[in-house]
Amino acid sequence: MARVERFDELIAWQKARALTCEIYKVTESGRLARDFGLRDQIRRSAVSIMSNIAEGSERNRASEFHQYLSMAKGSCAELRSQLYVGLDAGCLDRETFELLRQSADEVGRILGGLRAAVQRRRERQESKSPDSMRDNGPGRKR
Repeated sequence: MARVERFDELIAWQKARALTCEIYKVTESGRLARDFGLRDQIRRSAVSIMSNIAEGSERNRASEFHQYLSMAKGSCAELRSQLYVGLDAGCLDRETFELLRQSADEVGRILGGLRAAVQRRRERQESKSPDSMRDNGPGRKR
């Protein structure tokens, strides 16, 4: 598997970007455009997903990337919850809601898989670190 060099090469980020674009299109017209609080919260949640993926990927440690992916996944759940508010308040029609929810579900699944892969990498790195090999045997300082 090729190593990803930039955050914009990550499928999770690309899907989150596409979701954010759709969110902005949907929220610029209709009832949702006039409900400033809900509109802005939905937009912030979507932007937060892709921003946390980007920020975490630029960190030098797998543990930090894992933490930021967890935050991105949380923002994805927040977005899905807000979409239900939009549906229940009559700001989103059922078809638009379903399309956005399915897209958010997909992003969440991808984030979960990426987070699990980063966790495995993190565990491998920790098992290879000098601290994990410390046994205080002969020749080792205590």
